[in-house]
Amino acid sequence: MNIPITITREFHTTRRQDGRQHLRPGPAPETPKGKIPRISRLMALAIHCHELLRSGQVSNQSELARYANITPARMTQILTLLNLASDIQEELLFLPRTTTGRGEVQEKDVRKIAMELDLGKQREMWSKVQRE
Repeated sequence: MNIPITITREFHTTRRQDGRQHLRPGPAPETPKGKIPRISRLMALAIHCHELLRSGQVSNQSELARYANITPARMTQILTLLNLASDIQEELLFLPRTTTGRGEVQEKDVRKIAMELDLGKQREMWSKVQRE
């Protein structure tokens, strides 16, 4: 005697690196709401560009700007973010996602802080930007 059996499982699909779909068990992970602030993305880009220069994969800043399809002056602005104190860099990388409008922290404000070489003054300026 054959008794029909029904099995119910929850699954979701993801895309592999090669573009093919892949079945995964369980419910789909919840995607975070909002987008990563622009200043966080720029900070990550500055760190990545610095690593490319340090490792020798790119010979100089002009070559890096050419690959990124931006002007050397803009590349300088981005790499200036590396002058920030490491704790400020970390805070920029982990800013909360923005759901509406622009992010709380603007690049022009952070660029002024990065031009200051005294880390103590940088931290003072950073706390002022955070309060505003």
